[in-house]
Amino acid sequence: MPVSKTAEKELRAARRKQERNKAVRSLAKTKIKKAVKAITAGDVDMAKTAVIQAISTLDRAAEKKVIHKNTAARKKSRLMKKLNAALSAKSTTEQN
Repeated sequence: MPVSKTAEKELRAARRKQERNKAVRSLAKTKIKKAVKAITAGDVDMAKTAVIQAISTLDRAAEKKVIHKNTAARKKSRLMKKLNAALSAKSTTEQN
């Protein structure tokens, strides 16, 4: 437990920030899961929009410093890699 008044105030502020950060982090995870689910389902049009939304959410989280910018970049890269693999798989099946 905090001893001084300033330590108490800092604890309150830290808890407020933690709640905000938790909401942003949770939203980013949800958007990523929706994008991955759309990619694995094979719905390319829905997957594209879901990936765009996930990337936007990750960028916002990194901008607010909720997650590190390199973490956001890594997650975006992995999402795009999965999307591009699904797009190329679809295009090869359409050609055959």
